[in-house]
Amino acid sequence: MRTLFPYLKPFRKECIISPLFKLLEALLELFVPLIMAAIIDKGILAGNTGYVLKMGLGLVGLGILGLSCSVTAQFFAAKAAVGFTAKVKEVLFGHIQQLSYTELDQIGTPTLINRMTTDMNQVQTGVNMTLRLLLRSPFVVLGATIMAFTVDAKTALIFLALLPLLTLVVVGIMALTLPRHKQVQSQLDKVLLRTRENLTGVRVIRAFNKQESEEAAYNEETGALFALQQGVGRLSSLMNPLTYVLVNGALIVLLWSGAWQVEGGILTQGAVVALVNYLSQILVELIKLANLIITITKALASAGRIETVLTQESSMKDPAAPVAAPATCEECVRFDNVSTRYAGAGEESLTSISFTALRGQTIGVIGGTGSGKSTLVNLIPRFYDVSNGCVQVDGVDVREQSIEALRDKIAIVPQKAMLFKGTIRDNLRWGKQDATDEELWQALETAQGAEVVRGKAGQLDEMIEQNGRNLSGGQRQRLTIARALVKNPEILILDDSASALDYATDAALRKALREMETSATVFIVSQRASSIRFADQILVLDDGELAGIGTHDELLTNCPVYQEIYYSQYPKEAV
Repeated sequence: MRTLFPYLKPFRKECIISPLFKLLEALLELFVPLIMAAIIDKGILAGNTGYVLKMGLGLVGLGILGLSCSVTAQFFAAKAAVGFTAKVKEVLFGHIQQLSYTELDQIGTPTLINRMTTDMNQVQTGVNMTLRLLLRSPFVVLGATIMAFTVDAKTALIFLALLPLLTLVVVGIMALTLPRHKQVQSQLDKVLLRTRENLTGVRVIRAFNKQESEEAAYNEETGALFALQQGVGRLSSLMNPLTYVLVNGALIVLLWSGAWQVEGGILTQGAVVALVNYLSQILVELIKLANLIITITKALASAGRIETVLTQESSMKDPAAPVAAPATCEECVRFDNVSTRYAGAGEESLTSISFTALRGQTIGVIGGTGSGKSTLVNLIPRFYDVSNGCVQVDGVDVREQSIEALRDKIAIVPQKAMLFKGTIRDNLRWGKQDATDEELWQALETAQGAEVVRGKAGQLDEMIEQNGRNLSGGQRQRLTIARALVKNPEILILDDSASALDYATDAALRKALREMETSATVFIVSQRASSIRFADQILVLDDGELAGIGTHDELLTNCPVYQEIYYSQYPKEAV
């Protein structure tokens, strides 16, 4: 929680005002039993109706004043809690954006979503309840005990005997439940992961008739979560019964002792009623405190999980003194003996890769599944760092350049076409916010997506749903290619971005890319030999190693791996 406390500083006023008004409300509440005792002893028993009415109006006044204090405290507590969690969410989201792909892969999307939603809600509730009750409940318990001594010191000794027992129950249950709440939240991550996999892969699950097995696996995960929650619930549920037993036991002793003292004329009836009321106040506040402790326990567990993400250092940092790359360097991209290994992987994904891409060249990257094609192009915008060697852009190591400046030069179209909720125009302007409609249409023409947009009723103002689910796979790919082209980058990376296009559209796209009036260096990753056939250089990858480099004709002559790929797709030419 230490990492999160600084974000409460802007709400120091609210954090002071809310508990103060709650303490004022509690103080007013402590006077109620004394007034009731006076009404009984001086009003009802004496038959003084005027006195009863006067003191009754006093009780109403205390109630109204107490209500005002309670509403004020609630307002400021809610303002502090909501503002605090909003700030933490903002900082957490920004921190996640700074994490490299390595950390994002390790933490996992479901875990991060859980931190931003469920854990944040737990923390918000915990802060709200803490500001309202953490001081109030102990104050009332202690205050009721002190007020009981003002009524009758001998009888109030029952209160002193009760407090240590109640403290032991509260602290003990809190110590037992805190680690178990952390286990519950961890298991919740697993359930969310299983849920996400099933919802995103529902078509595949149904196609393979795996509904029953997936349902069984889901039930197993939720069963484990239920068992953990049930265990925590059982421990937490002991709080109220134990406090009830202790307080009601004290109440029995109080009534028995008070009755004998009233009989002996030592205590008045009003005094006994006041003592019973103070004991009842202690019981109510202890119930509140018990629930508060459960809430705080959950909030602390959630806060710890949020802190884990916030304190996660990115393995990829901007250099202290970034080097500005020259704009006139003839070498656009250079790999010098590059090797890389994913975190936790036993083997290298790429081994000793060396090549040079000149400005304006088209570089094709081809190879079998898992050969390292995507890994190679992901090193250029520095999504991952190399293990050995170096990657240079414009003659400067990417690790010596500002990440923002480096990625400003690059546009990448990933394997999975990703669009965001909003208009087509909004999505296309991601790379260039001030792009004109003419530029948008030009990019769409090159990406073979103009007809797709013209076929929509709203055209550029047509709304795209989340993840572009109201578009086909090929339509999404064409729009993501157009989005990259609008940026007019120095380096354009197409990572198997035409896999959903038919051959005719793919051929038209490649022709349009070749005819573009641009000096951009283009990297085309594909498993189709036709997609990279006319590239200036073709990199052939095989199990993370560079099996060949050259033009199509050169590789067809001297690279067995390329020959195997090409002839598997064009068997007639093998004869």
